[in-house]
Amino acid sequence: MSTYYQPRKYPASSFESMQPTDEALPVVIVGGGPIGMAAALGLAQRGIPVTIIEAADQVSFGSRAICISRHSLEAAARLGYGAELEQIVLPWVGGRSFYRDQQVLHFRMPLRDFDVRPPMINVSQSEYEQIVVDTIERNPLITLYWSASIAGILRGDDEVTLEIDTADGKRHLRARWVVAADGGRSRMRELAGLRLEGTNYEGRYVIADIHWESELPAERMVWFDPPSNPGSTIIMHKQPKNIWRIDYQLDPSEDAEIETQEEAIRARITKHLDWLQNDLPWTLEWHGFYSARALALRDFTHDRILFAGDAAHLVPIFGVRGLNSGMEDAETLAWQLAAVIHGNAEPALLQAYSVERHHAWEQNVANAGKSTLIMSPGSHGHRTTRDAVLALAVNRPEFGHLINPRQSSATHARISPLTWPVAEGVTGVLPGDPVDDRKVRVVTAASAVDSSLNVVRGTGFAVLGVGLDADGSSALAAAAAELGAALSPESVRAVLVGGAVGGAPADVTVLDAPDLIEALGARAGEAFVIRPDGLVLCRVPVAGLSGVADALRTGTAPDGPAVPARPADALTDDEERRENVWLGLSAAIDQADESDREGFLTRLALVLGSQVGRREFEEAVAAAADTSPVRVAELTPQA
Repeated sequence: MSTYYQPRKYPASSFESMQPTDEALPVVIVGGGPIGMAAALGLAQRGIPVTIIEAADQVSFGSRAICISRHSLEAAARLGYGAELEQIVLPWVGGRSFYRDQQVLHFRMPLRDFDVRPPMINVSQSEYEQIVVDTIERNPLITLYWSASIAGILRGDDEVTLEIDTADGKRHLRARWVVAADGGRSRMRELAGLRLEGTNYEGRYVIADIHWESELPAERMVWFDPPSNPGSTIIMHKQPKNIWRIDYQLDPSEDAEIETQEEAIRARITKHLDWLQNDLPWTLEWHGFYSARALALRDFTHDRILFAGDAAHLVPIFGVRGLNSGMEDAETLAWQLAAVIHGNAEPALLQAYSVERHHAWEQNVANAGKSTLIMSPGSHGHRTTRDAVLALAVNRPEFGHLINPRQSSATHARISPLTWPVAEGVTGVLPGDPVDDRKVRVVTAASAVDSSLNVVRGTGFAVLGVGLDADGSSALAAAAAELGAALSPESVRAVLVGGAVGGAPADVTVLDAPDLIEALGARAGEAFVIRPDGLVLCRVPVAGLSGVADALRTGTAPDGPAVPARPADALTDDEERRENVWLGLSAAIDQADESDREGFLTRLALVLGSQVGRREFEEAVAAAADTSPVRVAELTPQA
């Protein structure tokens, strides 16, 4: 019997149009998907009433964005639905890639002793959204209208009038601020006369959910050119309740309209499962279609209309950055917009949202773009080098890192106008960097209790001091109180790590976490201001905390040496060299005349070969010539 999730339907919402004499709503969010609802919860958490209008009569149907990252789980916990979500998910830590039937990559994401959550979990977007809807329905500050679709907008100086189609006819709402979170085909974007800009990739994928009681492990499995579907790429993910997500690439010559019919999908999946020696029954539950795109608005802030999630930007699906980057949008937008609405910051603060999140899109595209060039190469040069990398990786595992899917991780805001300067030579976690949640112990004079950094710092700001004496602890507490008064009702907590328990004021939480000090790269006497979305705002001596509130009010950090534009890559020198060769050679092949590609590659080999000794050249020739035969008799994935 199928366990596939069937979302419940909601009756169409009825409401009246607002009158000219009515006070405008503080915030209307267009789009009741995961990003719009997360933004609503973040705003309501800060005391702001929110109205959501959603065109559908239920949450989305189908698995869609199934992979939820650790940093999104942290956001879910801060927004109040993390515990319920974590009860139904399927954690995983890595995956395997195969070239035909030979394993060419086995990767694992970080799962360390201090981590509170797994690096990635799988759950259907449908079930994820239902948990968020249930949370919203319990929140008295949030109103969710179903079957209410945006039909028109009229922008004024200090409010936006929305025309909405409902089951009862046209309705009009007026809002001080509008958050457009209505997805990749955003009607709000269209009504505002805005267009996404960027790159459309050529790869097209059919996606399908099946119910299949297989014992294969919960890991990301990818086959390039499998004997079951030669020339294609197939991705498989296990979900809870014996649901499997299968994505497979269509050849450019194949007709998408024909290949997305159920009969064709069943035939393609049957071939692959038969190749895996499957003898278990399965049922097709849902299917869809996507192509890879890397597109974004130039600005996400347009007067009183603010764009978030897929309405603001699209990223290739590889590396699972869509929903996960949208969750970062929602958290950042919620605390910044709340500060403006409460009068604690000027509207200029919202320009920081646009700058930060656009640059986050660029970070995601830089990684997802590389993954897309492997998963779905769109040119002769990239396909040639991709196939060569796969063939080499069979016996040369050092090339496997080029196949790594570069799974989603938290983005940084180092170039944000909010991010404070830092003295040259400072290392460790810098302003703009994310701070991972981790296990800690909260210490009092009487006991020590296990907790986590995110629980300690709460849903707002944290002022974390390192190695402070009694006077320093008092100064830390005073700075946190001053910031709290300036940002009220935003919470601000003072946290001390590596200091004397007895010398700390009562309103300072003391941690026993020496590994946290090491992870931060912190020095005694420093203070880190951590934003509600988990990013470091500044890293200064405790005495330098007095200017934080004013900087947030104006949306501008103090002048000083800029933080390096990006963190150091995790690549080794050899890995970076191979990556540069892969990307450079792909472009060079594409630029070569089609009739001279073999000649170009021969000349390149002669130039490069003349720079090494005879033995090294002969070894390179042997490695390039080693194309081991496919072991078609061994059809199951390698352990």
